[in-house]
Amino acid sequence: MHVGIRLPANRSGYDTDTASSFLERLHAAASTNGSWLCVGLDPDPENLPSGVALETFLHGIIEATRDLVCCYKPNLAFFEALGLAGQTALRDLLSALPSEIPVLIDAKRGDTPQTMRFYARAIFEDLNADAVTVNPYLGADSLAPFLDYGDRGVFVLCKTSNPGAGEIQDLRVGEEPLFLHVARRALSWDRHGTVGLVVGATYPSDVAAVRKIAPDAPILLPGVGAQAGDLEQSVQAALDRSDGGAIVNVSRSLLYASGGPDWQTAARAEAERVRAAINAARTTDATRMTDATSRR
Repeated sequence: MHVGIRLPANRSGYDTDTASSFLERLHAAASTNGSWLCVGLDPDPENLPSGVALETFLHGIIEATRDLVCCYKPNLAFFEALGLAGQTALRDLLSALPSEIPVLIDAKRGDTPQTMRFYARAIFEDLNADAVTVNPYLGADSLAPFLDYGDRGVFVLCKTSNPGAGEIQDLRVGEEPLFLHVARRALSWDRHGTVGLVVGATYPSDVAAVRKIAPDAPILLPGVGAQAGDLEQSVQAALDRSDGGAIVNVSRSLLYASGGPDWQTAARAEAERVRAAINAARTTDATRMTDATSRR
C-alpha cells in the first residue's frame, strides 16, 4: 500500500486515489492527439540554441509539441549531470508538463530489491511519474517494488537500440536469443497489466519477434531519428491488435532540429513529420491486413 502522492501543480488533476492507469492515460492522449509519438526530453547544454536558457528551451519544446504527442520521456541522466541546477530544472519541467499527457521517466533502474524500493518511491512518489524504464538483469524480485504500483507503467529493457546491444541480448539461451526470454519473463512478472517492453527501432525484425510473444503490451521504440532506426518497419512490427501500442520515441532529431532562432518552429515541424509518418505506417499496415483478410 502506497501513500497518497501530491503532484506538481499542472499535473494536479492526476489524483492517485481516482486516476486512471498509465495505459488508460496513454491511450487517451494518443486518441486525443492522434499520435503515438513520444518526445524524449534529453537536454544537452552544448546543443541548446545560442542564448536560450535550459528552462526556456524545455518549456518551448513542450509548447511546440503538446498537441502532437502521446507521452513525454525525460531522461534522468541529462538532468543529474547538471547537479542541483539539473534537479531544479527537472522539477520545473515536470510541473510544466500538461496534466493530460503521461510522463515516462527514462531511468533504466536496476538494483537489489531494497534499493529498488527507494528508486520506485523516488520516481513514482517524489517525481510523480506515470511510468519508468527498468533493467531486468537482477531478476523478478528486483523489479517487484516498481510492479507493486498497479496504476503505473513499467517498461522493461528487452532489446535496446544501441549498436552493441547484441553482445549480451542476442546470446542464445536454448533455441532463442536472450532478449526473447526477457520478454517472456517480464510478462510473467506482470500482476497488474502494467508491463511494457523496450525494443529498439534499429532492429525491426526483433520488434516483430517480441510483439509475437507480447501481443498486448505497449512497446517503446527508441532509436528513430539520430540513431537511424527504421520507423515504418518498426511501427508496423510493433502494432498491437488495436493498431496502437507502438510508442515511437524521438529525442535529438526533434529537440535540436534547428540551432537558430526558429528552434521551436523546427521542433514542431519535426514532431508533425514524425507523427504523420507513424500514422502512415499504421494505416498502411491496417490496409495490408484488411486486404489479406479479404483474400481468404
